[in-house]
Amino acid sequence: MPKLKTKSGVKKRFKLTASGKVKSAQAGKQHGMIKRTPKQIRNKRGTTTLCAADAKIIKKFMPYG
Repeated sequence: MPKLKTKSGVKKRFKLTASGKVKSAQAGKQHGMIKRTPKQIRNKRGTTTLCAADAKIIKKFMPYG
């Protein structure tokens, strides 16, 4: 069997944690910060884990972790 390819967009944007959850950057932080409240900007720092439904989709695109 041939090797499965990882989606290159996914490998740039997501990482797997040791327990198998999918870690990603906070959404809504790329542009338009002037519209956001300071509280929103603070809360969107760092990373977050995806919900189970979204993680299931992402894991299909990264077959080898």
